[in-house]
Amino acid sequence: RAGSGRGPRAPGRLGGMPRSDGFVPPPYPHDRLAALRAVAEAAPGGLVDCSVGTPVDPMPEVAVEALVAAAASATGYPPSIGTPALREAAAAWVGRRFGVAVTPGDVIACVGTKELVASLPFWLHRRDPSRDTVLYPAVSYPTYAMGAHLAGLRAVPVPVDDGWQLDLGRIGADDAGRALVLWLNEPANPTGAVAGPERLEAAVAWARRRGVVVAGDECYAELTYDASGAPAAPATVLGSGLDGVLAVHSLSKRSNMAGLRAGFVAGDPDLVGYLGEVRKHAGMMVPAPVQAAAAAALRDDAHVEEQRRRYAERRALALPAFAAMGLEHDGGPATFYLWLRALVDGGWPLAERLAATGLLVAPGDLYGPDGVDHVRVSLTQPVDRLELALDRLAGTPVL
Repeated sequence: RAGSGRGPRAPGRLGGMPRSDGFVPPPYPHDRLAALRAVAEAAPGGLVDCSVGTPVDPMPEVAVEALVAAAASATGYPPSIGTPALREAAAAWVGRRFGVAVTPGDVIACVGTKELVASLPFWLHRRDPSRDTVLYPAVSYPTYAMGAHLAGLRAVPVPVDDGWQLDLGRIGADDAGRALVLWLNEPANPTGAVAGPERLEAAVAWARRRGVVVAGDECYAELTYDASGAPAAPATVLGSGLDGVLAVHSLSKRSNMAGLRAGFVAGDPDLVGYLGEVRKHAGMMVPAPVQAAAAAALRDDAHVEEQRRRYAERRALALPAFAAMGLEHDGGPATFYLWLRALVDGGWPLAERLAATGLLVAPGDLYGPDGVDHVRVSLTQPVDRLELALDRLAGTPVL
């Protein structure tokens, strides 16, 4: 396939010393798009990159001002668990957004959230070495599985149903008994599916009966919409209580702060306290000016409302245009992703045809084998660039 990238390297020598047949990282998923990117860049008008969910809209002014103001005094080490101001702002935001009460003591900072997602299985396994399995949605963010691999654990995908929801009944008894953590993603990347409170409560109950930690990746919680495109209330794993539950949140999507790497995790006080102590020893620190910017952004809801409007506008523009080409979004109404089914050939051939027009998208199997018939389209590009991409697609046979 075009864009497949290089395969695993053969065993060799590292630094003059023999290297054993240990872990060799696979190609990074989006690096596999290099060939398609080159094709798209050559199109008239240039590349419109809808492959990665990288925000391009402005960072909120309140965050920029706080970042600059804090820089001059950032001569000492920042607290690994987060400044009191950041933890207080995060706890207050959880209360406003979800109607769930958490204290600042139930919150710690993390370096964005990818770092937390990738490292959490390792640290949880150190705490409970009797369990060796990470459960995660079969169509999902690749780092859930990679976190298991990096920890030397079993990565077991949980099948999803026709609505892209976890089918917990299809988890085998052995896998359930060995499970260390169950990853949930609400709302979901790449599908935009929304589980809602009842499904989340059922998943948390399933995990608690088996002594499994629930980790809820809720980085898109500010970008929830109903079927009409109107803003909708989000759900959280914290709605079932904090016992055995962690919720992971990021400033990357809601506040366009992906480049600053700011996030937090909230939930079970014992788990949060354990992770906080680990982070102190490991030196996992969010820079002090970034913590100040994150606290300011979490205290401000106005810029989030504006960002939510931007993504709703782009979705309203793109959905009918793709549908007119025979490409239907069969995911959910949330996030800033479209999950388009390829009616013929599969996701990679469709991505190749779109790249020929200058539009770069992500083939669905980057998010698991069950996504092979889809492509994911990120709506992070401004309206004028999306209009360019859609104009170039009009009349082009892409099926």
